[in-house]
This record gives sequence, C-alpha cells and structure tokens, in this order.
Amino acid sequence: MQRRRLQIRQRSELSHVRRLVLKIGSSLLTDPQTGVNQATIERVVAQVCQLRQRGVAVCLVSSGAVSLGRVTLARHRPAWLTRPLRVHEKQAAAAIGQPALMQAYHQAFARKHIDVAQMLLTRDDLRHRRRYLNASNTAETLFAADVVPIVNENDTVVVAEIKFGDNDALAALAARVIDADLVVLATDVDGLYDGPPNASDSRRISEVPRIDERIRQMAGGSGSAFGTGGMASKINAADIATKAGTALAIIAGNDDRALDALLDGEDVGTVFWCHDDRHNRRQHWIAELLTAEGVLFVDAGAEQAMCQRHASLLPIGLTAVQGSFDKGECVEIRNTRQQLIAKGLVNYNHHELASIQGLDSEAIQQKLGYLDYPEVVHRDNLVILRR
Repeated sequence: MQRRRLQIRQRSELSHVRRLVLKIGSSLLTDPQTGVNQATIERVVAQVCQLRQRGVAVCLVSSGAVSLGRVTLARHRPAWLTRPLRVHEKQAAAAIGQPALMQAYHQAFARKHIDVAQMLLTRDDLRHRRRYLNASNTAETLFAADVVPIVNENDTVVVAEIKFGDNDALAALAARVIDADLVVLATDVDGLYDGPPNASDSRRISEVPRIDERIRQMAGGSGSAFGTGGMASKINAADIATKAGTALAIIAGNDDRALDALLDGEDVGTVFWCHDDRHNRRQHWIAELLTAEGVLFVDAGAEQAMCQRHASLLPIGLTAVQGSFDKGECVEIRNTRQQLIAKGLVNYNHHELASIQGLDSEAIQQKLGYLDYPEVVHRDNLVILRR
C-alpha cells in the first residue's frame, strides 16, 4: 500500500518528515590520497542514526564510485586523477570504486548494528512500470526490515541514453520511487546563494517557493574536480522533486548539526517547497523519465489551448513534425519560438502526423482512411512544462 507523503510548504512542517532521501556528494566522500573520506562516512552514519532515533527512515543516494575508482587507478597512472575520462573508463572506474564505497558504508553502519543494502538503478529501470514497481517494492521491504537502502546509478553498464545525468537528479527521482517526504542534498556549500558563495556580498537564499529563471541564473558550474553536478544540477533536481510533490533542501554536508537543525525548522540551507501544480505519478513518468523520440511544433492557438485550458493537442494546431517515432511514444512539443512547452504520448506515428498536420479532426478519416483518435496527444497523456 502506498504511504501518504507530506506536502511540505513551510519550515515548521519539516519536523513531521518520516521518510527522506539523503544524497551525499562526491566532493565530500572522496579524498585524493586515501580514496574514501572516512570522516564523511562516519558523519553520515551518525546523522542516519540520529534520524532513525527521530523515527525517520532514510534512503542514502551516494556518489563517489567513479571518483574512488579514479583514485585507485591513479596510484599507478596519475593521469587518471586529472584527465577527462571516456565512457568505458568511467565504467571501469565505477566497477573499482563501487565495492570500496559499499564496504566503507557496511563497516561503518555495522559498528552501529545497522544493516545496509545496495540498490543500483538506471533511468531505464524507472521507465518501465514493472521495473519501477520492483524497485519501489524492494525499497519498501528494506524499510520494513529496518535496513538502510543505499542507491547509486549503475555506472558500470549505464550509457548516455539511459543516464540520470548526475546523482542529484537520481536522488530526486528516487524520492518518487520510495515515496519520500523530503530530499536532502548534502554538499560542500550550505545552500543556494545569489552570488558566488565565497563573496562577502553574497546572500544565502533561505526558501524558494518556485523555481524561475532568476533562480536558475544564480547557479554556476561544477565546483569540484570530483563532482559531475554543481548548483545548476541541484536546482534541476529541485525542479524534478517539487513538481512531483516532494520538498528538497540543500545543506552543508560537513556540518554535523545541519540535518537535525533543518528538521527542527531552523533557518539552515535552502529549501525548495512543493508546487501547487505538482505532477501526478503518470505525469512525472512522462516528464522526467521518458526519452522524447521526436518533436511536434504547434501554433500559438494550440499552445494557448494546452497551456491555459488544459486542452488536448489537435491536428489543426500542428505545424511541423520532426523525428521518427511510433504510436504511443513520447515526444516534445515546441511553440513557434521553438521553446519546449510540453511532453506527451502521441496517438499516431510520425508519417501519419505529417499527413494530418493542420487538418480538422473530422478530416483524419478521409486523409488516412481510418480514425483512431481525434487528438494528436490526449490531455491525459500531456504534461505542460512551460506556462
């Protein structure tokens, strides 16, 4: 049975969190000389113990496998630590680093008499409903057995087409899989700033009710040689999480008290609140997990109808079709300025849509010789991304 998640919109409600995803970044976990940063591992274990005492179940999303593998390989070939790695080299590094990372967690948690379990995921696992449910059921079973799930991307087999992009996004997506109330990204800065975090005139943003272009512009690039993300990836993760109805917080991972203070409602870190127009499970699946196989371009009338009246996309509003796709596959929908406004599941393939674009729905039968649906994309299979 699916648990009822909180819809958190203010700091005082954070004390009611009963399940959270805690993501630890590579910059905190990796030491260029020793590999695993044991001090960080011990700090994470202590924080999880404190959360469990509060009655909070924790799922860890842990970066670090590729970085740890690089440190190991660099002992014989120093260039592994500094040069960009190709895909198969990252996969090899992950294969080396993942056992070391899990061993460090296993040993540290064992000293506290806590069992851990490894869950390796790819985006492809979450695109397929049965595999998505399997992952969700596995997590529920682990929680019921009082075991801490440790999630990571399956870097040894993942390729660009199925990659989450970074573990910030993985944490946001994992939150939906396990029905978490909150995602916490523990990193090497204590929140989102309106300028460079180390500048004297920069101000920490305490709360973000909605992610807009101003918030996105505050993000810079990756701040660490070991990280794949940066503040931009964390804002993207917050967008994924909050649209799915889960609040997200960015806190300082090297502050022993930050996580407890956050759940006590204190003004630490940056908290992104849940959206009022949050996506349901199906919309979240379409928007965040499915890969678009093509693009539909629509006129201003169709854009207005979809975005303002939640109408279906009809062939009369379709101006161009790009890509090769079949009936039922996911496509992007863009406006006359080529801005992405929606994603959805099409009722016709690309050949059929090219034939019926610009026509009234009543003309589909005459043009194709059959009428499966009067809509190109039905509103139930349509997710608006830009209003």
